[in-house]
Amino acid sequence: MTTPDRPGFALPLLLLAGFRTLIDDLHAELARQGHPDMRPVHGFALQAVGVQGTTASELGQRLGVSKQAAGKTVDRLVALGYLERADDPADARRKLVRLTDRGLDGLRRSAVVFDQLRDRWAATLGADRVAALEDDLSRMVPADVFRLDVPGWFGG
Repeated sequence: MTTPDRPGFALPLLLLAGFRTLIDDLHAELARQGHPDMRPVHGFALQAVGVQGTTASELGQRLGVSKQAAGKTVDRLVALGYLERADDPADARRKLVRLTDRGLDGLRRSAVVFDQLRDRWAATLGADRVAALEDDLSRMVPADVFRLDVPGWFGG
């Protein structure tokens, strides 16, 4: 039941603030570990590229952004050494975008840091409460929760 001390708008703001806290803590640690230029949108892009690689057009679809916006993100990640462009061995007309060793390292480190952050939350709140929070959120969110189109969704 909504009450004056717990208005309906507070829940999404708290969920967003929790997400933001985790992401900010992740990127602070990634910076300490040699990835100071990695930004939240970069993580979504690197996940969307995946280990098989993709085209800029497909990347835009996966992220829910225009081909041009995806191209700008690719340009930035190539300049930072996280992605590379390569010919598609199956189709000479296509250019693939692939993860570099630096991109793979960023993703691997992110996974480890996320585990550490979850452990920190569990140490503060209790492992049972964090597990209950995850269980409750799993019941409330759609099955396709792990979509990568958040950049496009936030952008409009």
